[in-house]
Amino acid sequence: MLQAQIYIDREDLHGTQPAFEFIMSFLIRHGIKGATLFKAMMGFGRNHRLQRPEELFSFDEPPLMITFIDNEETVKNALRLLRKEFTGGLIITHRVDLFEA
Repeated sequence: MLQAQIYIDREDLHGTQPAFEFIMSFLIRHGIKGATLFKAMMGFGRNHRLQRPEELFSFDEPPLMITFIDNEETVKNALRLLRKEFTGGLIITHRVDLFEA
């Protein structure tokens, strides 16, 4: 099994569509078994500027992470195809073990 994590900013776009919506729809269309979108409480990127969306009077948008797990070939294929359509964000993968009851 392979886990992918895609880190993006809340305001990232794919054309006129929010990038997180595009990516989630893309994963559905490409047969990924399931994905989760996480909204961060705080974060920073390459600019090293802290984003604190939960602070009073903050206009910061929260960093986001989309994560999904599937068999290795399915994940790699989905990521290859995704990169042809969306070049933003940071994508990492990890090998994971599935523990079933």
